[in-house]
Amino acid sequence: MNKAIGLDLGTVTLGIAVSDFLGFVHGVETFRFPKGQYSKARERVHALVKETGIKEIALGLPLHMSGEVGERAESALRFKEDLLKEDPTLKIEMVDERLTTVAAHRTLSELDVSSKKRKESVDRLAACGILDTYIRKRGN
Repeated sequence: MNKAIGLDLGTVTLGIAVSDFLGFVHGVETFRFPKGQYSKARERVHALVKETGIKEIALGLPLHMSGEVGERAESALRFKEDLLKEDPTLKIEMVDERLTTVAAHRTLSELDVSSKKRKESVDRLAACGILDTYIRKRGN
C-alpha cells in the first residue's frame, strides 16, 4: 500500500497526518503559520514530501453542510493548485472534510483532554480523519 499524507488546512494552522504501509494513520503535527501566509504552509508540505518521499496527498475540502463551495473551500482548492504548480509530480485528492473537525473536538472532549491541549491537537486529529477517509475511499 502506498503511504499518503493527510492535510487539514486552516487560516493559521495546517494539521498533518501520515499513513504507513499498513494503512494506519498517525498524526504528525499542527503546523502554525502567520494568518493568510499559505506559502509557509506549502513550504512545510514540500519539506515533508522531501523528508518522507510521499507524493500522495489527501487535502481536506471544507464544504458547507449544503455541499456548496465557500471561501474556505476555495482557499483549499487554490492551495492544491499552488502545490501542484510547485511540484507537478504530487498526486493530490480533495477529501470532503465536513464534520472532521467536529468529530476531532468530540473525541478530544470524550478523552477529557484540556481545552489548551485540544487546541494544539484538533487540527492534527482532523488531518487523521481526512486521511482515514481517503484511505477507506481508496479501498485499501
